[in-house]
Amino acid sequence: MYNGKMKAVTFSYDDGVTQDKRLIEMFNKYGLKATFNINSGKLGKAGALVREGVTVAHVKPQPCEIRAIYEGHEIAAHTLTHPNLTTLGDDDIIKEVENDRLALSELAGYEVVGMAYPCGGVNCNEHVASVIRENTGIKYSRTIISTHSFDKQEELLMFNPTVYHHGEFDKMFELAERFIEMKAETPQLFYIWGHAYEFDIANTWSRMEEFCKLISGHEDIFYGTNKEVLL
Repeated sequence: MYNGKMKAVTFSYDDGVTQDKRLIEMFNKYGLKATFNINSGKLGKAGALVREGVTVAHVKPQPCEIRAIYEGHEIAAHTLTHPNLTTLGDDDIIKEVENDRLALSELAGYEVVGMAYPCGGVNCNEHVASVIRENTGIKYSRTIISTHSFDKQEELLMFNPTVYHHGEFDKMFELAERFIEMKAETPQLFYIWGHAYEFDIANTWSRMEEFCKLISGHEDIFYGTNKEVLL
């Protein structure tokens, strides 16, 4: 159960970008909780990405801003420099993950124990998960494989989310309606992930706020960070 309830909702956002500030304001408005997965080795760097023909800002906050920006939510690891861990040797996997975790723990003021695998495509496997399990302080790590399911998962080092907000908005709303109406007899988790900068691509901020309004405020749902619902 999740704090005495059978249903829970959590969010997970990657890269640690300045758009997180706007998203956190939205989450706070509706009483929602999220985990933000950050590359500590890239903090303070400005940049831009081209996504679907649109150039969007990809600016990382300064290290000194991290604690204040993410207050009330969870800070988690995303590796130091955002490599695909399946392409690295064991020592480099450990360095990328554990050094990021330790740096973020110092910035956050508490021990960071969560993570999301960086990069698209095949960005994790059983070997990478085993190296992380045996050599780092990471207790759970999210993949990018949508399950479209709310069922409990046992493997936390290769945890699959319910849905990816970007490109699956319609599915996300459909799942939300089903989740809200569900009378759960076993623990059920609705896990949404993405990147905050993606809301700038087609200016879908208002649609995200519609979703937050829809999913929030239900007495039979616990709203928590990834750590709160997985550990």
